[in-house]
Amino acid sequence: MPIDPKKTLDAYKAKRGEFRIVEVPSLQYLMVDGAGDPNTAKEHKDAVAALFPLAYTLKFAARAELDLDVVVMPLEGLWDAPDKESFTTKRDKSEWLWTMMIMVPEQITAEMFAAAVDTVEAKAAAKKEPLSALRSVRLETLDEGLCVQTLHIGSYDDEAPVLAELHDEFIPENGLRMTRRHHEIYLSDARRVAPERLRTILRQPVERV
Repeated sequence: MPIDPKKTLDAYKAKRGEFRIVEVPSLQYLMVDGAGDPNTAKEHKDAVAALFPLAYTLKFAARAELDLDVVVMPLEGLWDAPDKESFTTKRDKSEWLWTMMIMVPEQITAEMFAAAVDTVEAKAAAKKEPLSALRSVRLETLDEGLCVQTLHIGSYDDEAPVLAELHDEFIPENGLRMTRRHHEIYLSDARRVAPERLRTILRQPVERV
């Protein structure tokens, strides 16, 4: 059976209604940056369209070259905005800055990544379906360290009260303060799951005051 990091890494475990402090290890991701409303921005659609073919190509490469069989991980996102209330009170998605990403095994090398980009690009060209964001994807390690996370079940637009409680109550009441960007892990495929059943891990990197 393929290795599934969602089942083996504590950083991918969360419960609804529970804020939990976790230590997230350094993890390697395919990443691509952008800005704007993820529901309407073409830039966001193009980013996601480039990430998944790369992730699957690297999965097969790891199995063939490294004898390593790991499931393709879910889409994730790092989010920020000049006005932090854009996430909670205002929810002005036009202001959002994001990095969409998919975690890949640490054994994936820069050479394997470059070869995968070439492979995906050639296949897209053969189908006459160019991937405009492909050459913007990078392979990068993210070290978040101490974080607080919870599981949100429901529409992405219903996250605001949970985030407000996390930011304004749990974090300061536990002697913590926010550091890096807000992080979301999309355990459900929004194309196939009803909004009220979507499962999303909400993560906030923190440090002790």
